[in-house]
Amino acid sequence: MFAKPRDITIGMDQIRFDEKGLIPAIVQDAQNGMVLMLGYMNSNSLQKTVESGYVTFWSRSRQKLWTKGETSGNYLRLVSIIADCDRDALLIKANPKGPTCHTGRQSCFSWTLTTEK
Repeated sequence: MFAKPRDITIGMDQIRFDEKGLIPAIVQDAQNGMVLMLGYMNSNSLQKTVESGYVTFWSRSRQKLWTKGETSGNYLRLVSIIADCDRDALLIKANPKGPTCHTGRQSCFSWTLTTEK
């Protein structure tokens, strides 16, 4: 019998951040399973996410914490955080308030690649 993700618990001290102190975080709609976006977290943004209940990332371009929705109002309300088997990537299940992508789309993943040459 295989363990379900919710059957295994780990502490935040067991998360494996990369050499820059970051970990990729895939955000999934908790209601319908749609992949919404990919962001990066550091230990501070992960802690803020847990404490506030709103998904917060580390902005690599601005070099600061940013809570998704702080300017648009399209917040991501935290439901759960699941680490992968290597503990070097996170799956964050959230309830979005409005579109997640800055383009106004529900998901940042909307570009289908073609294999045609």
